[in-house]
Amino acid sequence: MRTTIRLDDELLTRAKRAALERGTTLTAVIEDALRRALAPGAAARRAPVSLPTFRGDGLQPGVDLDDSASLLDLMDEPGARA
Repeated sequence: MRTTIRLDDELLTRAKRAALERGTTLTAVIEDALRRALAPGAAARRAPVSLPTFRGDGLQPGVDLDDSASLLDLMDEPGARA
């Protein structure tokens, strides 16, 4: 199946390098990483993460948390708040 994903430039470079070093494809490296990340018990190995929370005015107009592509587009717009 074909799909499109957005990857951090450095992460993509590292994945491509790993594929070359292993003599395999980028697809195989990504599939292997996903299989390991989604394997039963994979989440149990991670330490719990505590994220900071801030007071605010809630979601900004036009933000739909169920539509990640639109959210990324909004964040990429010039003048978007960081």
